[in-house]
This record gives sequence, C-alpha cells and structure tokens, in this order.
Amino acid sequence: MKSSLYIPLFLSVILSCSSSSSEGNNGVTPLPTNPVIPVKQLTDTEALDQVQKDAIKYFWDYADSNSKLARERYHTEDPNFESNIITTGGSGFGLMTIVVGVERGFLPRAEAVSRLTTALNFLEKADRFHGAWPHWMDNKAGKVIPFGTKDNGGDLVETSFVCQALITIREYFKNGSTTEKELAAKADELWKGVEWDWYTKGEEALYWHWSPNYGWEMNFKLEGYNECLITYIMAASSPTHPISAAAYHKAWARNGAIINAGTQYGVPVVLNYNGATGSVGPMFWSHYSYLGLDPNNLKDKYADYGVLTQNHAKIMVQHSITNPKGWKDYSDKCWGLTASYTRNSDSTTGYTAHQPNNDTGVISPTAALSSFPFAPTEAMKFLHYLYDENKTKYVGIAGPYDAFSPQYNWVTPRYLAIDQGTIAPMIENYRSGLLWKLFMNAPETKQGLINLGFHSSKYGF
Repeated sequence: MKSSLYIPLFLSVILSCSSSSSEGNNGVTPLPTNPVIPVKQLTDTEALDQVQKDAIKYFWDYADSNSKLARERYHTEDPNFESNIITTGGSGFGLMTIVVGVERGFLPRAEAVSRLTTALNFLEKADRFHGAWPHWMDNKAGKVIPFGTKDNGGDLVETSFVCQALITIREYFKNGSTTEKELAAKADELWKGVEWDWYTKGEEALYWHWSPNYGWEMNFKLEGYNECLITYIMAASSPTHPISAAAYHKAWARNGAIINAGTQYGVPVVLNYNGATGSVGPMFWSHYSYLGLDPNNLKDKYADYGVLTQNHAKIMVQHSITNPKGWKDYSDKCWGLTASYTRNSDSTTGYTAHQPNNDTGVISPTAALSSFPFAPTEAMKFLHYLYDENKTKYVGIAGPYDAFSPQYNWVTPRYLAIDQGTIAPMIENYRSGLLWKLFMNAPETKQGLINLGFHSSKYGF
C-alpha cells in the first residue's frame, strides 16, 4: 500500500488478501501455454449484454444465501474462504446491479423483489451505529466484523454507498405492485435512519468512522478528492439528519484548495486527487460516487463533473498508450488501473490501489468496463479485448476476473464485490442512463445538491 495515498478503506482488505496469499495456489492461475482457441466475435450489443449478465452473477448466483447481500470476496480456488463476511458498500453496488438485471430482463422481476426484500430486512436488523452500518458484518445476524481494531462501528462512506442504492430502489419500485411498494417504503425508511449529523463530531466536516468502544479515535476527516463525494451529497440530502453546506465547502473542498491546475498528457486533472497531486488516482474514484450521481452537466464552483470524470478516463487511457514502463500489451484496448488484487513481486496475490504513479503492470477489468460513460470507444475496445481475444484466460464464472497481467503471464481467479459491483451499473448508465435518472430525479437528491451549490442543466436545477 502506498503510504502517501489515502486508502484506509482498503487497509484491512490488504492485510486479509496478503494473508490469504499462502492459501492453495496463492490465488494465481498460470495462463495456458497452448494456443488460445478463437471465440466468435461479438457485436457491441452482444458484448455489452454478456458482460452485464456475467457481472450480475456475482450478486445473484454467488450472493450470500442467507442475507442475499454480497460476499466481500469469492475465490474460485477456495470458494469457502471468508464466506461469512458481508460487505456493506459492495452490497450497495449489488443492489443497484440487481435493478439493472430486472430492467434488462436478465433477472425475473418477482424473484428479484423477493431477494431485495430479504436483503433490506437483513439490513434493518443488522448492527447500526447512529444509523450507519459497519464496513463488514457477518452473514448470520448482521453483527459487526471489525475491519480493523478500532474500525468496529459505523462506516459512513460504506453506508453512503448503500443509501445511494436505497434511493434508487425506492424510485424504481415505488409505483409498482403492493409488494414492490412495500420494498420501496422499506428502502426509504432505512436510508432516513442514518444520523449523518452525528458523524460531524460537532464540526463543519464529516468523519468516516465511529466506534462504540473507541469513539472518534480513528479521526478520519472526509476531505476531497477521492470516492467520498457521494457521502457529502447523501448527508446534505437527508430529510432527517442533514449536515450544513459549510461542511462540504470547508472540509470536502478544503476551502477551495480541492481545485488543481495540473495536467497529465495535456489533459487537465481539474481537482486535487488525494495522494496524487497533479495526477489522478485509481479509476474507482470516478465510479463509486457516480453509480447514481450523474456527472454530466453537473457543476459547482469547484468543477464541471462531466469534464472531471471524462478527463480521469482520458488520462488513464493515455497512460496505457504512452506506457512509460513498457508493460506488455498496454494500449488503448488494454488499459485500466484501479484498486484491486495485484501480483506481488514474489508472484503471490496481494492488493493495491493501481494508478499512474503506482503502476505495477496489472490491469483491473473493472477500471475500463466501469468507465463506459466516460471513455466509450476505449472501453468498448477493452471489452472486445476481453471477450473476443482473451475470454478463456481472463473471464470466469462471474465475469472478468479481478486482475491480470500480460507482462507476467498472470491472472488471479478471484472476485471482489466492490470491483464487480460497478460494472453492470455503469454500463447501464452508458446504455440508458437508468440509475442516473432514478437517483438524480429523487427530490431529496435534487435538494441536497442545490443546498451544496450544484447546478445541473440536465436535471433542471
């Protein structure tokens, strides 16, 4: 882990993944040395359908059987590894993924409603800390599983990912059958129960963690720019426990210091990416907040968020084309750096936040696939690179594996919910704008954005 890069979100994941690397074959599948059998070339539409169907499997075929929420990870070489751990944020992405599956006709609507109801009932009974769920919980009763010694309470960022999904579910099902209306009401009740104002610690800022044992000892203030934009928007949108606009401007935007005039490959970076000043961070920073938040034509006094997210992807593509380290296969069809499993120097499997200034020669498929709204041409090239040229190597039981490296002839046959969970939603936003429309047209979302000083010509505010 880069000490200069803000990623406390991943600290325990890193430790867990590193410790698991001694299991079995270290999470590494040697690539076949025999010639790859060509597969049928897919049309663009066929490829989009297929990758969405495949990614949905993680949250349908491989969901936790009791809670119907998402397992933190799935190792094909050891399916029972950490099978009791439910991930909060990854489950939020999974809930949105299921909505996509219903809309596309890939999942049966009635069964999806039943599963979503089970999932929300589980969340209702699970541990909550001033309304916020923990990062991890057990799959039996939703009891907190510490993500670190002092991280055994509420995780506001992970909770915001769930709330983004809850609003989306409410909006999608609110005019449906009686059962669907009940599901929508449950989603509404759950999201309104989060005490966002508690997590200000009495200051004009949001804090990531609170523990019943350690209080505010983790002391992690949410300051931009990273994946936490949605946390401030959810907190400002709350009709029950809202925060002040001052918290957004003073803490998140650092009193204006969030703006950065740097460029990479001649492309403006727009905002100051934490730990990567003048450059860009891992690609997921343009995914997690934007499953529901539509950046197109969305502006405040700090950024045009359509430009911000598109430039992030453009820089990432150009990095692979320029390929400063000379990694094998890097190009405009093999690109994408983000936080994921990685290849350690000793060939075992670890975890890191890949980005231009932390490029280890490992490609994470979710980086490009979840960037379809921002770089559609290059994302489509990558999709065909996976499914037409390398499907037998890089695609498994629930879609593209989490990470691979042509340079080292390496692939890890594993999945992480937070990576798999952004693929179908972001592709759907590219195809139809479904989740964006649902979330952005919710009255609380609009009011929260207005309160923070945002404007959107697309959504009329």
